Amino acid sequence: MLPDIEIARSVQLRPIEEIAETLGVPAPHVHPYGRYVAKIGLEHLESLKDRPSGKLVLVTAVSPTPAGEGKTTTSIGLADGLRRLGRKAVLALREPSLGPCFGMKGGATGGGYAQIAPMERINLHFTGDIHAIGTATNLLASLIDNHIYWGNNLRIDPRRIYWRRAIDLNDRSLRRIVQGLEAPSGGGVTREDGFDITVASETMAVFCLASGLADLQERLGNIIVAENTSREPVTARDLKSHGAMSVLLQDALMPNLVQTLEGTPAFVHGGPFANIAHGCNSILATRAALNTGDIAVTEAGFGADLGAEKFCDITARAGGFAPDAAVLVATVRSVKMHAGIGKSDLDAPNPGAVREGLANLSRHVDNLRRFCVPVVVALNRFPGDTDEEISIVREACEQRGAAVAVATHWAHGGAGAEELAQAVLCALGSPGNFKPLYDCGLPLFEKIGTIARTLYGAGEITADGKVYTQLGRWERQGHGGLPVCMAKTPVSFSTDPRKLGAPEGHRLHVRDVHLSAGAGFIVALCGDIMTMPGLPREPAAWGIGLDEDGQVTGLS
Repeated sequence: MLPDIEIARSVQLRPIEEIAETLGVPAPHVHPYGRYVAKIGLEHLESLKDRPSGKLVLVTAVSPTPAGEGKTTTSIGLADGLRRLGRKAVLALREPSLGPCFGMKGGATGGGYAQIAPMERINLHFTGDIHAIGTATNLLASLIDNHIYWGNNLRIDPRRIYWRRAIDLNDRSLRRIVQGLEAPSGGGVTREDGFDITVASETMAVFCLASGLADLQERLGNIIVAENTSREPVTARDLKSHGAMSVLLQDALMPNLVQTLEGTPAFVHGGPFANIAHGCNSILATRAALNTGDIAVTEAGFGADLGAEKFCDITARAGGFAPDAAVLVATVRSVKMHAGIGKSDLDAPNPGAVREGLANLSRHVDNLRRFCVPVVVALNRFPGDTDEEISIVREACEQRGAAVAVATHWAHGGAGAEELAQAVLCALGSPGNFKPLYDCGLPLFEKIGTIARTLYGAGEITADGKVYTQLGRWERQGHGGLPVCMAKTPVSFSTDPRKLGAPEGHRLHVRDVHLSAGAGFIVALCGDIMTMPGLPREPAAWGIGLDEDGQVTGLS
């Protein structure tokens, strides 16, 4: 089959104004960025808030493996499949980050014949949203240092500045830096600092959880950037920075509208990572999909233990909506890998390995059912999968109360996802009673423990002494009612990426915690997880370039 980029170029897309028209968006509220991309005005979305909402389908996945599961591809194929069955489905997805595009993972526009387009535009600079978020982050950082330079009336303690700069690239050399080397002759102070990848920044989280411009500015003002010499919090509002940050983000906050290769509308907006951030597209994009379609299909990053949990416990609370069904993406190949089978041996039939590797898939099914939503397992079929292997997976899932649908949307587009679409429609007809995993009234460390024990299978939850001290301080300051955003490796239920399957009784250690007061959650950093990824030995950037006709090559 053709490479993804060539498949995307082979399809004649519809003008974006036509896609907007199918959603009932009047022309004055469509702000084109070229022929096939547009932003939708916030004033129009505000006018839809009293319209009855459609059903919400959350797409998630098993713990990711090097074989690839195809979560975004499945979201796109499902939406196309639902449209083929006569349902008005609308997608809400995250924007790709340049870090993975030039690193190891690649882009995030789907694959094969289940893609959103224009592929190159979306995967690269798109409408500039992530750049705007990085600029707003760095503006706040510069205002902190500028305030210190001009006398430090807020008495900011340079040893307790928590706000870091951001860039949308994987650059391990920027994890820890020393800045202000011109001090003291040049004023200011010399201090340690560092960069996060933009999609892990609190500005990105605020952006995705804001309900509108006024809420955005309020949340930005609530960001705690440092402590003063009396250990009192210093906020972005104290630095008078939240207004200028909001101006930088004003246009970016309008959701982006694109389309699938089959013409299904897709709102693609915001892009927090799910292993170190909350991993869901913007609330505005999800609401737009709910208010303009009969069924909104959204996805949460990485495995269900990360993205789906954060969607249910953070995003759904902030957005005031709830999933009506969950789709868990898996493959026979991923099941085999969780049994310890190497990537080079995955094509060989191995029913025994499938049985042995079902633990990871089974726990994800059980975990999703804890949120009291119907679960459908989307089994992406590869050419080497046998009927016997698929039957083993199907039987195991059905025993746990989850329907199973075999899907081939990568090769056949929406037609290959019709079985999945039918299963999802059946699930949407089942009574659901969604509830988050924990009550926000619990103490902060108990919330961490609830997630770790209930979803991860952890036996012991430990933390450095500074973590207990910090959590207690935040509770006394009135932040105890916030939900928790867990930051850990995505490839295992534990904090050890080598522990595949469904490990039990492992130790989960919380090495640090961060207060994201603007976003409205506490971040718990577990194991060796970092907020600035590095590039692999052979980065994808090596294979990306332009051909003699000026066309992008190597992007996937």
